Amino acid sequence: MIFVVLAFLGLAAGSFVNALVWRLRQQELKAESLKLKAGKKELLAGDFQLSAGKDLSIFTGRSQCPHCRHTLTWHELIPLLSWLLLRGHCRYCGKPISWQYPIVELATAAVFLVSYSFWPGGVFGVGDWVLLITWLAASVGLIALLIYDLKWMLLPNKILFPALFVAVAGRLIYLLSFEPDKAQAAAAWALSVAVASGLFWLIFTVSAGKWIGYGDVRLGLITGTILADPVLSLLMIFVASVLGTLVTLPALTTGRKHIDSHIPFGPFLITATTIVLLLGQTFIDFYNRLLE
Repeated sequence: MIFVVLAFLGLAAGSFVNALVWRLRQQELKAESLKLKAGKKELLAGDFQLSAGKDLSIFTGRSQCPHCRHTLTWHELIPLLSWLLLRGHCRYCGKPISWQYPIVELATAAVFLVSYSFWPGGVFGVGDWVLLITWLAASVGLIALLIYDLKWMLLPNKILFPALFVAVAGRLIYLLSFEPDKAQAAAAWALSVAVASGLFWLIFTVSAGKWIGYGDVRLGLITGTILADPVLSLLMIFVASVLGTLVTLPALTTGRKHIDSHIPFGPFLITATTIVLLLGQTFIDFYNRLLE
């Protein structure tokens, strides 16, 4: 039963992620358009023009077709099912609806299910549920950040700060209510954040923001809090670097990317955090056995 509940929650969360990403992008375009001269009506991106006058609020705004901007009804917003029934096309204008929508919904549901299945030590007591729920809530923001960074190479503060608040609040609740050695756990948390965020702050400072953005520094606050272990944070950075190399090296060798091309690192950090959170201790134990 828990798997069914998690699957439905994951699909719903994925639908929220899609709406969140689209509305934040529209808000950004609107803010940029207001900076143009009063006599100019064109915008930096044409996909905002039909949204003028629409409610773009994250929580009160109504979902709409990204092409014709027709406001969608509730039965057109059922996660995954509506996209399948509409065969991936808008009911009103007939234009295709991006595959991003079902993919993100399925991916979020998969994260929920896999997280529960592979949660370190299992989910038995209340403390385990506190950490799992904290992670699932924070993962919604992390998935939104991953998509936004992939598409527009930006980690918005409007997602970063709420995700950080969720991660810190959940970690504090666990620390104060369920952690037997509070001093040691707090020290490990602080060191984890120092590793996950401090390294990128150093890179940002040395390069004057040319190598990475400050969003990666803030993202490190979240990932360091979620992992709450300096060894896991180091492993996360290593895994993210390996993933980044595996993805970007073929693009560099084929000429699709150049050495000075901007490549978002946030998606690799978020993916690595998920892997290390669920399997990091398994990797460490395996490595230790090899050394014996």
